[in-house]
Amino acid sequence: MTATPAFKRRIRFFFHSLGLSCLGGAIFLQALVFADILQNGFFMAVEQNPAILAFEVVLTGFAVIYFIYIYQRLMRQVK
Repeated sequence: MTATPAFKRRIRFFFHSLGLSCLGGAIFLQALVFADILQNGFFMAVEQNPAILAFEVVLTGFAVIYFIYIYQRLMRQVK
C-alpha cells in the first residue's frame, strides 16, 4: 500500500512547518538571551517543571535533525 500524493504533501508540509517553527523559535530565544546578557551581564534560566523541560529537549533534538536535513538537502542541490 502506498500513500496518496496529497497525503505525502500534507506530511511534508507539516514536517517543514514544524521544523521551520523550531528553528525560528530558537533564533528568537537566542535574541532574548543576548538581550538579557546585555542588560544584566549574565543569563540564568532554570526550568522546574520536568514535563516542560522534556518537551524543550525533544523540540531541540527535532530542530537539530531538521537543520541537518535542510543543510544536506541544500548542499546536494549546490553540487
